[in-house]
Amino acid sequence: MVQQCHSQTTIEPNQGWYGNLNLVYARTQGETQLIHSQSQAPLKVQRPFYPEGKNVCHSVILHTAGGIVGGDRLSCNFHLEPHAQALITTAAASKIYRTNGLRARQTINIQIDANACLEWLPQETIVFNSALYRQDLRVELATGASYLGWEITRFGRTARGEKFVQGEWRSHTEIWQQGKPLWIDRQWLPGSDKIFHSPHGLNGQAIAGSLVWVQGAVSQDMIEKARDLWHGEGEVGVTRLEHGFLCRYRGSSTAEVRNWFISVWQLLRVSFLSRVSCLPRVWQI
Repeated sequence: MVQQCHSQTTIEPNQGWYGNLNLVYARTQGETQLIHSQSQAPLKVQRPFYPEGKNVCHSVILHTAGGIVGGDRLSCNFHLEPHAQALITTAAASKIYRTNGLRARQTINIQIDANACLEWLPQETIVFNSALYRQDLRVELATGASYLGWEITRFGRTARGEKFVQGEWRSHTEIWQQGKPLWIDRQWLPGSDKIFHSPHGLNGQAIAGSLVWVQGAVSQDMIEKARDLWHGEGEVGVTRLEHGFLCRYRGSSTAEVRNWFISVWQLLRVSFLSRVSCLPRVWQI
């Protein structure tokens, strides 16, 4: 049974939201259940659902304030107990508003126990011009555990002709197993016209994406298959890691990168998890 706790949050002047979300999944009698859910506004999780059967629990995270502003401090903790299988996504694109002088920050800590698998597939993040934002994500894997996560970020509200030429964006991701770092990725993008157009920055493109799969060694054939799934106009790369592989995207189309990532996700599911992809119902595909 899901245990839910909701505590009231007060906002101090010039500070912002201090929200958190703690989710624990356990596998019982062949079914993955969300056994503990504790949330503090503006974060909330919908009731779990099972579009592909009781083996995989799907969860959708809501941000009830509509967007992240300067001074916000958001914290998410996901724990999968042994053999649990979960897919977590977000209800809509995340919006990082222009700063009020303070930095916004989100911290995500994930613990995946033995032979459990988490698919962390949030929808797009839109970073407004003049935003100050940092995200830290740390994954702790037990023996036999697996993790698939992606991040798709749009810099500036391009539909309005906006570019990310002021502000700062940081994304730090670390994946560890038994005290050993498997993959560490630190990205920093200071907002400026020079960086926006630099080949070492966004190269004039508004969208960057990363997909990482960590479980074990991946064959070169798998790398080639992931590359062959690409049929778009943006720039992409696929790199074999010691314990998985990494996909990168830089381009101008959310649909383009999302469709490629979904195809790679489908490939990984069939190859390593013996199941086909099941798109979350909240995605607008």
